[in-house]
Amino acid sequence: MAKKSRFFLFIILAVTHMQGVAQVLSQGYPIQPVPFTDVKVADGFWSRRLEVNRTVSLPHVFQQCEETGRIKNFEVADSILAGIISEGRFCTRYGFDDSDVFKAIEGAAYVLQSEYDVELDQNLDRLIEKIGRAQEEDGYLYTMRTIDAKASWAEERWVNARTQHSHELYNVGHLYEAAVAHYHATGKKTLLNIALESADLLVRTFGEQKIRTVPGHQETEIGLVKLYLVTGKKEYLDLARFFLDERGTGQSYNQDHLPAMEQTEAVGHAVRAAYMYTAMADVATLTGDERYVVALDRIWQDVVGKKLYVTGGVGAAGDIEGFGEAYDLPNVSAYCETCAAIAMILWNHRMFLLHGDAKYMDIVERTLYNGFLSGVSMDGDRFFYVNSLESYGGAARSPWFRCACCPPNILRFVPTLGGYAYAQKHDALYINLFLAGEASIQLESQRVNVTQRSRYPWDGTISMTIDPEESGEFTVLLRIPGWARNAPVPGDLYRYLEERGGKVALKVNGEIPEYTVEQGFAKITRSWEKGDRIELDLPMAVRRIVAHQNVEDDRGKLAIERGPIVYCLEGADNREGKVLNIVIPDSSELTSLYRLDLPGGLQVVRGHAYSVRRTLAGETAVDGPEEFVAIPYYAWAHRGLHQMAVWVARETGAAKPRPAKKGNQ
Repeated sequence: MAKKSRFFLFIILAVTHMQGVAQVLSQGYPIQPVPFTDVKVADGFWSRRLEVNRTVSLPHVFQQCEETGRIKNFEVADSILAGIISEGRFCTRYGFDDSDVFKAIEGAAYVLQSEYDVELDQNLDRLIEKIGRAQEEDGYLYTMRTIDAKASWAEERWVNARTQHSHELYNVGHLYEAAVAHYHATGKKTLLNIALESADLLVRTFGEQKIRTVPGHQETEIGLVKLYLVTGKKEYLDLARFFLDERGTGQSYNQDHLPAMEQTEAVGHAVRAAYMYTAMADVATLTGDERYVVALDRIWQDVVGKKLYVTGGVGAAGDIEGFGEAYDLPNVSAYCETCAAIAMILWNHRMFLLHGDAKYMDIVERTLYNGFLSGVSMDGDRFFYVNSLESYGGAARSPWFRCACCPPNILRFVPTLGGYAYAQKHDALYINLFLAGEASIQLESQRVNVTQRSRYPWDGTISMTIDPEESGEFTVLLRIPGWARNAPVPGDLYRYLEERGGKVALKVNGEIPEYTVEQGFAKITRSWEKGDRIELDLPMAVRRIVAHQNVEDDRGKLAIERGPIVYCLEGADNREGKVLNIVIPDSSELTSLYRLDLPGGLQVVRGHAYSVRRTLAGETAVDGPEEFVAIPYYAWAHRGLHQMAVWVARETGAAKPRPAKKGNQ
């Protein structure tokens, strides 16, 4: 690169570093997220999660990367490239194991942005140096091939790039995301330079007049977009678009059956799919090509209307880790990979930035509190890869996996939580999530500070103080969650049995303000003064949910929800440790109680139910009624191995169960 070009690149890098990662990512989106670094979470529910992620999950993930040989792979590759050894052994099983290290670095970089730690910064410097030495001279970085080409599915580069087994391109996508995060956190370009060398190799290698292939596992596209936004180098954006448009000659498993903008439904591997949809949103907004948005809208309707679990999880088919047929949502065999939950949040947040509709943030919230949060223990060092909705004998989270994509993915996601809470468009301020704490939002005309106070998600009473720099007119758009508007999800896949769960109350300075409800947001436009106070009261009634009649596994069953929290019954709280034989009558009054004695402190739901059993004579007997207890789904599997069920048999009242007679056992 000529000196002049490098000078302008340096200027671009300096400017984007000062802007912050969320603002850079949002270039081109009609609505822009507030950077997580401008949001201070002081929330009784999430603050502990953030701290555990920093103090437990972060060192745990790096330790596992060290102990399992993932970091060692870079050292072996370095020794081969330096001529110290002529051949070596790849220390782990999968070619994508490099990506676990890159995700860990990304997570550490986000932690550094929130709370600087000199030791962590120096540890990253040493690790990045190892990664740089494992990079081949032309920018190629894939330790499996460098160490043992025969072990990497094909002895030549890129031959199998578009197959489900190759991760040459997938890995570097996570490298690019880590590099951008590290640069924003530290101002150092050590990892960024490694990423740029790699990306320049891709630009030289792939394209219409070059190698025409696509990543077998999408992620590269997201990383290329982030590099483009940092450097301004359009070739990176063009290549991301090429990888989307070039799809169409491969398998539906990795969404290669059609070009991206021609796809109409969610098929195949769920993580690959949602990563691709995330990239499509980025490319659409940066290129102005609405055809991507039209495709995304179709696919989103398919997922939310036919393929979404009540927990916000996706992926019914374990054999492909992905989407099944429409309405095929089995509970015991539900896959619902934790990485897929994260990908759903990334995708739906971008859909909100495109359209400004609260329904996308409703999916973000549902997935966040349920399908995602179940994937990590409260202690931060045990994880679920799969998040089933029913278990015969219980399950235990694991400290690590041979395929360990989920733990470092959790590590990198959690620190960014605050970045989903607020957004802005010109002089409109969006409040998307209810997180106690403080935020500083730059509107077009001035900066506004927002302070939230609440016990959400246990309590629906939320107080917000609006502090503009100067008195003046602007708009506050306050999300009224779908669950508070009698719609658990957009569409008819799930519905509440009860007509209403209570009324939403909204006041400003103690009085009901003039406002309209648009796209799920209460829109308040007025002249705001320092200290103006918004009070939002969301009804926290316990609700029964039933599924669409086409969901075979949920027929005759109900699920329980309170606010954004989906509940489950676990054997630890119920008679004889059994929950799969419980029947809850529609007439049973459901009440809620906060219990400090349960892990982390939990709001439980109680009611009366019957239990069904088979007698020695082969007859069906019914016991009860007895009290049952339901806990938040995310909190199950913290007290040993027990039965668990999200969907429980329902008794409608038409044929009320009759208790068994004594001596009929």
